[in-house]
Amino acid sequence: MVNLGIIGFGRIGKVHAESLTKYISNASLKSVSDPFIGEEDIKYAKSMGVKNIYKDYTKILDDPEIEAVLICSSTDTHSKISIEALRAGKHVFCEKPIDLNIDKIKEVLEEVEKSKLKFQVGFNRRFDHNFRAIKDVVQSGKIGDPHIIKVTSRDPEVPPIEYVKVSGGIFLDMTIHDFDIVRYLSGSEIEEVYAIGNTLIDPAVGKAGDIDTAIITLKLENGTLAVIDNSREAVYGYDQRAEVFGSEGAISIGNDFNSTAVVSTSDGIVSEKPLYFFLERYMQAYVDEMKEFVQAVEEGIEVPVGAMDGLKAVLIGIAAKKSLKERRPIKLSEINL
Repeated sequence: MVNLGIIGFGRIGKVHAESLTKYISNASLKSVSDPFIGEEDIKYAKSMGVKNIYKDYTKILDDPEIEAVLICSSTDTHSKISIEALRAGKHVFCEKPIDLNIDKIKEVLEEVEKSKLKFQVGFNRRFDHNFRAIKDVVQSGKIGDPHIIKVTSRDPEVPPIEYVKVSGGIFLDMTIHDFDIVRYLSGSEIEEVYAIGNTLIDPAVGKAGDIDTAIITLKLENGTLAVIDNSREAVYGYDQRAEVFGSEGAISIGNDFNSTAVVSTSDGIVSEKPLYFFLERYMQAYVDEMKEFVQAVEEGIEVPVGAMDGLKAVLIGIAAKKSLKERRPIKLSEINL
């Protein structure tokens, strides 16, 4: 049994709390902390059997019974709390990104290396049943050598502008998942990035210094080419699709739906909209990534998504931002100095 604490009890913290308490038998969620925790949050935590509820996260780090922590706090605290947790002897699961600053991420990597503790990054899409199906087929060799990877990732609505201002921009907030998925599906590193984008949905996004629509092309070290298209607002729901085209064939995945029902009448043929957003679409993936983290801690095996994966995704995101600004392809070697 692994005793855990959650630092940051907002939306994603609650998702992980539900996974740990409802679906993972070898995990015990002992404590949660959040500086802004309210009465409803406390009530919710207690309903899941959480014994200790704090505003100060250091009380979790000081607890000798806690073996591992989940860092679900605001992005600007991730690297700082990660280092503190590792120095306190705790295994760490950290939501993406580890930080928006490369040097701070490297400090975390150094601490992971020194401590020899487990450190997993929250790239949940690697644990999704659809993306894993693509990965299995590509690895099996059924479609030969990958030539082209296409990823479509479109949110159902623009996030609050106050969030946009602190998110790090679309490439480090949204596309970062897609950069990781391209690495995951291809088994290769990204060599060059070219990004174009615009503000086509909400002018307030542009005023906040970001874009809401983007296309990114990638050249991988093994020669594979990849294309990612992003939108902050797909009016029909959360649009998550991918395809890998290879020398011997292709494999693609579509969206998940509440049902596969199709109504056919003289007026037309109508099916369900995609599941609305990431909590509905990826809930099982959140459970599965947490299962593998707990297993890594309990059995002393490697985590499936490590700190280096977190660094590489941020490097690609920074390259994409530089490409957009300078209107040219950017080699990763220009960023990873």
